[in-house]
Amino acid sequence: MVSLNIPLSKHPLAEYIYRLESGEAMLHDSPDNVLEVVGILKSYGVVLDAYSRNLIYIADHQFLVLFPFFKYFNGEVSFKKLLRYWWHDRINFEYAEYCMRAMLWHGGGGLDNYVDSPEFKAIAEKVISAKLKGNFVMLSLHRLFPEFLPEQIRQLCYYSALGQFWRVMSDMFIELSDRYDRKEITSIPQVVQHIQDGLVAAANQPITYQVTINGQVYEIIPPSVGLTFLMDTAVPYVEAVFFRGTPFPGTVSYNAQAAQIPFEQSDFIYGALYADPLPIGGAGIPPTLLMQDMRHFLPPYLHDIYRRGRREEDDLRVQICQSFQKSMFCVTTAAIRGLAPHPLDTSDPEQQRANRTYLENWMNRFIPSRLVDVNRG
Repeated sequence: MVSLNIPLSKHPLAEYIYRLESGEAMLHDSPDNVLEVVGILKSYGVVLDAYSRNLIYIADHQFLVLFPFFKYFNGEVSFKKLLRYWWHDRINFEYAEYCMRAMLWHGGGGLDNYVDSPEFKAIAEKVISAKLKGNFVMLSLHRLFPEFLPEQIRQLCYYSALGQFWRVMSDMFIELSDRYDRKEITSIPQVVQHIQDGLVAAANQPITYQVTINGQVYEIIPPSVGLTFLMDTAVPYVEAVFFRGTPFPGTVSYNAQAAQIPFEQSDFIYGALYADPLPIGGAGIPPTLLMQDMRHFLPPYLHDIYRRGRREEDDLRVQICQSFQKSMFCVTTAAIRGLAPHPLDTSDPEQQRANRTYLENWMNRFIPSRLVDVNRG
């Protein structure tokens, strides 16, 4: 327990501030929570592996293909696979694209600044000219609508960047499960520390993007731009997917007169940390796709717990969503600790005050979240 030389907090979520200051996580530590979090992150890691590979495939091999009918096939098209896809016996890559578009729309970080820069526009024009060489119809379209194709390239940058981000996270979660199996992970603080260590280790990993056209390589996000894993993908991802998200069709009215959607994007609270698990399974709810994917890769020990529930597997997606939210509060704890202005175990009063202000600002965002609910369960 850190000795604090500052007054007690008056924040309504002060309990969780003290937990973070004392080295604990926002999710209470218990054997059941450890099992749930590690188990669901194992499943999530397998799904993220598939999502990552597909996003990077689309960015690299479906470049400026306006009608990419087989973009989810990763270059392996067969009649048997087509039948499986028609039967919906596949990974729901649409959810990966939902997250990508949320990041693109909400912006933030160096990637958002770069794709609006003159440097990017010059590179985009060069690549468009190479890709459309001899295609007079498309070149004419580009002259008529000069922002259409550059916008497609902006989106492809996010395909690649999110794919690279999820590559790191997938490996991190699989390793977490392996360490749990070896009895190296036995508590929620250890789970958080594992994630934090992984984020720190990958923090400066460069985010780049290049495509090959007619045998020539074009650097769309060159290393010289200086984009990195943590500040330019991880932080914007947490902001866009964990916090803001987008309104789910069918749950709120998009009619401006109804005023059911905040006017400012910064006020959105449709992310994973706020979502009510009960609608999971309904049409038009994007996380349903993720929960459906994760159900195929649940570790036996976690699947058995779900089967012993009151409804057994009738509400499996809801149970998965509840476990997933617990895990995301662990990931968010790791991010908060890693981004703190000073080490949270500091004994310097000035640094403690700065950390307290930092944590209270975070807790303001958690007031309408499901933080209290996941700790009750």
